[in-house]
Amino acid sequence: MVERGSRRKAARKSGSRRKRRPEPKQRSAFARWMRRIFFFGAFAALMGVLFLGLAVLFASRSLPGYYELKAQQTGQTIVVRARDGTQIVELGPSYGEWLDAGEIPQVMKEAMISVEDRRYYSHYGVDPIGLARAVYVAATGDGRVSATSTITQQLARNVFLNSNRTMDRKMREAVLAMAMEYKFSKEQILELYLNKVYFGGGAYGIDSASRKFFSHPATELSVAEAAIIAGLVKAPSRYSPTADVDAAVGRAQVVLRLMREQGRISAADANVDPSTVNLRDDAAGQNSVRYFTDWALPQLDILLPETFEPIEVWTTLDVGMQRAATASIKANTPGGAQGAMVALDRDGAIRALVGGTDYVETNFNRATKAMRQPGSSWKLFVYLAALEAGYKPEDTVKDTQTTIEGWTPRNSGGGYSGEMSLRSAFAFSKNTVAAQLGNEVGFGTVASMARRFGITSEITTVPSMVLGSSEVRLLDMTRAFAAVSAGGRSVEPYGIVKVTTASGDTIYTHKKARQTKLVPDYVVAGITDLLQAAVATGTGKAAQIGRPVAGKTGTTSSNKDGYFVGFSSGITTGVWMGRDDNKAVSGLQGGRAPAQAFAAFMRYAVKDRPVEQFNTELDLPEWQLEPDDEVMFGDPSDYYYIDEQGNLIEPGGVGRANRLPGEGEGGVRDTGEDGAPQAASDDFLNRATGGATGGGTSQGSGGQSGQGVQSGQGGGASRPQPAPTQPAPQQPATGPATRPAAPPQQQAPAPQ
Repeated sequence: MVERGSRRKAARKSGSRRKRRPEPKQRSAFARWMRRIFFFGAFAALMGVLFLGLAVLFASRSLPGYYELKAQQTGQTIVVRARDGTQIVELGPSYGEWLDAGEIPQVMKEAMISVEDRRYYSHYGVDPIGLARAVYVAATGDGRVSATSTITQQLARNVFLNSNRTMDRKMREAVLAMAMEYKFSKEQILELYLNKVYFGGGAYGIDSASRKFFSHPATELSVAEAAIIAGLVKAPSRYSPTADVDAAVGRAQVVLRLMREQGRISAADANVDPSTVNLRDDAAGQNSVRYFTDWALPQLDILLPETFEPIEVWTTLDVGMQRAATASIKANTPGGAQGAMVALDRDGAIRALVGGTDYVETNFNRATKAMRQPGSSWKLFVYLAALEAGYKPEDTVKDTQTTIEGWTPRNSGGGYSGEMSLRSAFAFSKNTVAAQLGNEVGFGTVASMARRFGITSEITTVPSMVLGSSEVRLLDMTRAFAAVSAGGRSVEPYGIVKVTTASGDTIYTHKKARQTKLVPDYVVAGITDLLQAAVATGTGKAAQIGRPVAGKTGTTSSNKDGYFVGFSSGITTGVWMGRDDNKAVSGLQGGRAPAQAFAAFMRYAVKDRPVEQFNTELDLPEWQLEPDDEVMFGDPSDYYYIDEQGNLIEPGGVGRANRLPGEGEGGVRDTGEDGAPQAASDDFLNRATGGATGGGTSQGSGGQSGQGVQSGQGGGASRPQPAPTQPAPQQPATGPATRPAAPPQQQAPAPQ
């Protein structure tokens, strides 16, 4: 029984195992599906390979030729040169000289392959081993696929594609890379890559990078220099030696280690110290020149016809003056404040332009864009208008409290000096006198004078405008003072002298701007006298440089802005200092830091120029001459006579109520000692000059029988006194400075 039961159990188990085995039909269906999957996969792979092969074939046929790729550039290069031809900055892509494969140092090739594509010579444009490793790292690491582009892929992307990180771009990049491998040799691809890859700072290609960072061509690269350049490709801005030397050296050490591990250099070469490499001193270009180029180069869109070829722009900038201006602003600008400076030559050429203390920190150009109040430097236009209206530097004015339309200006010290000369009032920047003058000549007249001298910003005509309440640009104010230095002729600032192409053809040449006379010479002489006094004895003493200087300080309320603008030996320089947020700067006054910065710069700017004395001689117009000055014209004995109505009395006339000049009793003309007829009788001359007369006094409505007027130089030609060219200004009601009236025609004294 037991044995029989055991057999049944064994039989059941055996039957159970037999039932689990797949039936032949089931095994056949599974095999069929596996074969289908295999054949389908193989077919898909074959079709994929075929499709990829066709894509690569068609792509290779559409690729430009090798020599076409050599000639391609991705942008326009602009080389900016100073007035002496020195290259001061290069903008846009720079390609350097093209180096053939045989000219490229082998160490440069090995460095680039080691760090960017170690299996360069064993793949066909795409590195499957590198791709598999990247996928494995991503699966076992943080999930991100690391960069897997080969040198050929990078070249394809740089030449034909963009840097978008999309699957579509990566697929096209792979196809183009394989097409390039099919069409070009490895040496050709490496040559194209090393001549076109971007290394930062606008440098494309190893020759441009070598010249930019080491100041020599790429054919002279050392092991350490090659390692530095090869390390830049990963992140040009981060590892640039001009931006971060430590980062560049650290990256170069990584490149040297990889080269040693891959057996491309010896252990001795791997131990070189990249930190000992002599980097190019970029101070020669100085970042402050970018303030100038930012202002000048946009003008090329107007000056030049459309062109995409490399160009060289020759400018007016003086490298030495630019350095001096930069150093002066940095040394004298108060902490927490900004400074700007513009220096113009007598023809308007900009020799130096600094728009801030550091271009890298802030590229806002305060010399050409910032709108700030000029303070008392604006009084230039007030006094120009006053001089044109008839004032002279030695005229007496009154520094006293005055109120105009409810506005009461106050002097810096709070006190008043009473009577003083116009020269002293300007030199010591008396606000009350400027207000009276502006009120007398008219605030609109002052605004018109500012417009005449090149101020382009909005100008208000409220009374406080005479103290510089209207905001202006430093460049415009400097231009106005330069016009005074130029003898009252207009000055047009310019920065570009000529533009040439890479082949040497000149496509633009600056033409001298037409100058117009802004004010008469006597006004220029007068304002120069005042400006010189302001530096010699007034608020601008800190601007003295040991030779004649004319200029004016400016300080706004609460010391928010400090100005000094002046000129000497043909150079006109304007300085501004203040905060960008328009907050007060403790101790900032135009006569301190700005004037000191002016002096520090000007000592260098004019050191090689001859000393020039200012012309302050007033050659006044006839209508403004005093009577004592007027009689100096011609011979004092040459007179003609007019009656009370201004009619000329001609000799020889008869039948008049009074005897004509020269006629004696009975119409007989008196004669002199030489027997010649006299111009007037003795009796007439006695009456006219107040002497003893031979008869009664002739009483006319005018109180005299004739008026003696000095004749012109020709003897007998009349010289009528011209009327003033400006209307007589109104006298303020608050006791303003007294303007001398234009003299009337000279008259003979009334007879006694």
